[in-house]
Amino acid sequence: MIDPKFLGKKYELADTYEVCRMKIKEYAMSLGDSNPLYTDKKAAAKSEFGRVIAPPTFGVVYGGEPAGRMLFDQELKLNLPMLVHGEQDMEFLEVVGAGDEITTTGEITEIYSKKNLDFISLTCVSKNQHGKEVCRSKYTFVIRGGGA
Repeated sequence: MIDPKFLGKKYELADTYEVCRMKIKEYAMSLGDSNPLYTDKKAAAKSEFGRVIAPPTFGVVYGGEPAGRMLFDQELKLNLPMLVHGEQDMEFLEVVGAGDEITTTGEITEIYSKKNLDFISLTCVSKNQHGKEVCRSKYTFVIRGGGA
């Protein structure tokens, strides 16, 4: 079982993620989404946002790093070969666009066992340069062969 003493452990980034117009476009195109708000600088400039904006799921780009840090945290001793990505929930709160600077922090919010499985959840909060929350996400991982 994952030691419950790690409940509440935080993962903060040392730097901000600078949202780039071309990264937004590349991400949107990888999804097959050619929405001009995501891909066309001129069209997006004429929109209510005045710039290229990111698809909501772009939140995994700027918000996923704390999850990676948690997974590779040697102190947790997670059995990575037996770990699967169980679930992910995202709540989008503000539009994110080119030029924004995003900071994300994560906190372990759940550790429990059920049958022969261990569960660990990390809740992340991403904020823009104005301190407004833009996205909340929860990553839940399952480690097979654990359990009490």
